[in-house]
Amino acid sequence: MSTVVMTRMRALGRAELTLLLRNRTALFTAMLMPLLFVFLTRMSVTDEALDATGFSAGGLVLSGGLGIVLVLVVYSNLVASFVARREELLLKRLRTGEPSDGEILGGTALPSVAIGLTQCAVLVVAGVLALDVPAPARVDVLLAGLLLGALMMTALAAATSAFTKSAESAQLTVLPLMMLSLIGSGLMVPLEVMPDGLAAVARLLPLSPVMELVRHGWLGEGDGLDVLRALGLSVVWCALAVFAVRRWFRWEPRR
Repeated sequence: MSTVVMTRMRALGRAELTLLLRNRTALFTAMLMPLLFVFLTRMSVTDEALDATGFSAGGLVLSGGLGIVLVLVVYSNLVASFVARREELLLKRLRTGEPSDGEILGGTALPSVAIGLTQCAVLVVAGVLALDVPAPARVDVLLAGLLLGALMMTALAAATSAFTKSAESAQLTVLPLMMLSLIGSGLMVPLEVMPDGLAAVARLLPLSPVMELVRHGWLGEGDGLDVLRALGLSVVWCALAVFAVRRWFRWEPRR
């Protein structure tokens, strides 16, 4: 990536960060909602309930918390951001200038992705230092999972914005993927406690392979074949999400 491209994306990112800081609802979603979900999940999960799965409550909750951050801070927040910038004609004006389409979308997503990854780092450190969760077993796999997850959630947010009429209605259009991810991708309920048929379907959801990578990287679950399968499925979902953006993303207000 050239210096000029990086400079333009940083400028777009700074402008988007300023707008984010002025939006109290978006700021609350980005900063406090993930912590609230993690707290509520921790209150409802005990080590005894997870005896058959081999998980500890702390390990399950904190690794799931990383997925919750990706869903709430990156996906949910960016759907509203993309729609708001589109309806304000900002995306249309930016497109008449020098930045490419990828730079515009990437610059808009930059603050949410940076905040999300920072919160993930804080959760990992807090888990290791304060909650007696072991240090990441494979940092490379954990980072791969988080980066692929951030890319996937950004692209899915852009794709979802194409079917969202206003920033207010974004609260509704994000719900299907959000609920599927929270319930079916192992964020709050381990797939191991589900019936085999349901678990097999749940493993094909967008965020499920990301969570497999996160748990393998942090908690050392699975083997090399499991990692390769999760990597491959994550890349497939990223490619499908990018295709959806290229095919359906709207740069001008819906009429």
